[in-house]
Amino acid sequence: MFVQEFIAAVVPLYLVATSLYLYRALKGPTIPDHVLGVDLLSYNLAALFIVLGIFFKEPILIVTAIPLALWIYALDIYVAKYLERRVMGA
Repeated sequence: MFVQEFIAAVVPLYLVATSLYLYRALKGPTIPDHVLGVDLLSYNLAALFIVLGIFFKEPILIVTAIPLALWIYALDIYVAKYLERRVMGA
């Protein structure tokens, strides 16, 4: 019962956060703003996977959130490297 109340309280917060992140990803004035918006959307999705995995008692949702977070981190490193050197790859 407590978990259902927690989910009911958290879902509206996720929706508000997702709309703000989507706005930042689409309307960001610079490339780092777009990247930040996509990163936050992805991390929000990973956190939602974890919360839903606990709610539905499905450990596969929690396990899939870990590689998703690692891919997001790799994207951050790749974009930061590009913005510093202006060279893609290697």
